[in-house]
This record gives sequence, C-alpha cells and structure tokens, in this order.
Amino acid sequence: MLRKIDPMVQLIVAAILLATILPVTGGKREIAQLVSNAAVFLLFFFYGLRLSRREVLAGLGNHRLLIPLTFWVFAAMGLAGWLLWRGSQPFAPATLAIGFLYLGVLPSTVQSATVYTSLAGGNIASSVVAAALVNITGVFVSAPLFSLVAGSHGTAFHGETLVKVLTMLLLPFVAGQVLQGFTRNWVAGHRRFITIMDRSSIGIAVYVAFSGAVEQDIWSQVDMQVWAVLIVACAALLLFGYGGAWLLGGVLRLPRGDRITLLFGGAQKSIAMGAPLATVLFPAAKAGIIMLPLLVYHLAQMVVAAVVASRLSRADL
Repeated sequence: MLRKIDPMVQLIVAAILLATILPVTGGKREIAQLVSNAAVFLLFFFYGLRLSRREVLAGLGNHRLLIPLTFWVFAAMGLAGWLLWRGSQPFAPATLAIGFLYLGVLPSTVQSATVYTSLAGGNIASSVVAAALVNITGVFVSAPLFSLVAGSHGTAFHGETLVKVLTMLLLPFVAGQVLQGFTRNWVAGHRRFITIMDRSSIGIAVYVAFSGAVEQDIWSQVDMQVWAVLIVACAALLLFGYGGAWLLGGVLRLPRGDRITLLFGGAQKSIAMGAPLATVLFPAAKAGIIMLPLLVYHLAQMVVAAVVASRLSRADL
C-alpha cells in the first residue's frame, strides 16, 4: 500500500511526525539549522547541475507559454493566496493565515509537474524548461512579493534577507550551471544518489521548520475549526488553480500539449522551493506554522493531479 503513495508525500508526513515526537529544540536548533542550510545549498547546487543550459535557451523562445504561466503562478495565484489570507483571518491564527499568501506566491513544482504533464499527454520538453525557469524566477520574485504584499504582517525583505536568498539559493544554482560541463557524466551515473539528496534536503527543511512550530505548541492552535479552514481554503485554491489555468490555456488558444503544461505548471506549488525558502525568510518559531497551508496543499495536489492526468490521457478535453 505504501508503495502506491508518492515518496515525497511519505517523506513530508514522516518529517512532520518526527518533528512532533522528537523536535529539535534549545541549543541543538542552531546545529540543526546549519545542517538544514547546508542541505538547501546542496539542493539548489544539484538543480544547477541537472538543468541543461541548452534546454533553458530552447525554452526561452516559447513566449506564448512562458508569459501566461509566469503570470498565473505569481500574479493570479498570488492574488488568490492574498484573498484566502484575508478571508481566513477571523477563523485561524494570524501566523497560519498568512501562510496562504506565502503559498500563493511560490513557484510551481518541477518534477511532479513534468511527470503529470507526461502522463496527461502534454509537452514534456516545455514542461521541464517552463517549470525550471519559473523556479529560477521564484528565487527573485517570491520572497520580495510576499514581503511587499504582507507589509507589516510579514517579514521585511531587507539587504540581509536578500544576501541569504542569493547565497543559499542562487549562488549554488549558478555554481551548478558553471560546473555542468565537467560533471555531466557524474550526474548521469548518480541520478539515484542526487534524487535521494534532493528529497533528504526537503525533508530536513520540513523537519527543522516544524520542530519550531511544535515548540510553539502548534497542535494546540490547530483545532477542528482551523483544520476545516485549511481544507476548505486549499480545496478552493486547487479549484481556482487547475480550473483557471485550463481556461486560460483555452482562451489563449494554446496547443493541447502546451495547455496541459500550463495546467500542471500553473496549479501546482513547489515544496522543494517553499520549505527551504521558509527556513531562510521566517524565524524558526514561525516557519513551521506558516508552512502548514503549503504542506496541506502539496499533499492534496498530488491526489488531484493524478486524477486530472488520468482523465486527460483518456479524453480529448
């Protein structure tokens, strides 16, 4: 039964359970944070190693897909996240409610969006390039956009934060791109190792962030009403994300393959970016709580994506 569950879903659930039972607290938190930072650095370094510069350059020419996808991921979904943040404030803790805004401004997934695009019969090459470019854009856009929209309710995006984002996310990615020509054969021969490192980095980030939330007694703040708000809000965002992206592709008269790419690239949100970025942006005491909407949305989007991909693969919608 467990084999049928996506490995990333298993990892996230395991990290949350471990943080709940054995959270890292006190003086050990600084050590755990250093380990998490190192894991995040490696995560984006491997991203840089894997993504071919030729693919990036080839994908840049598909403006009919890239421009609306970027608009949908950051502007449309960001606006939806803002509305959910404002709408949930009377019913959920303020720190958790602002997590909907954080969720909305994150970039889309890379791996799962490509997998489901493939299953649905979409444009795989465009999916890989588009998702990767949106994630690169997210390094520059997500954190400043969140801080700008959240205002005094969020974390100010000042020079120190910019340095942390550039050092932990962009620098390793650029280093991976620079070294790509020398490491191509090594990467090809160690794909399983790199995949394990990717997932481990995300798991560590979730564990460290959620340990802080457990220390702040998150489970006493998340009662049945808050769970109801989380589920309803994430369901609404999923409906808006998938339904709106599909309709947008139709309005723009995109080829079916690109329309499917827009659907999965536009509606899915990346925990691979969201978890590491949360540990950079937010204090340890808040990061886990702010991430809760992202965690719920991520788990739900895997289920929805599987159903949608299966439906699209069998029907000419």
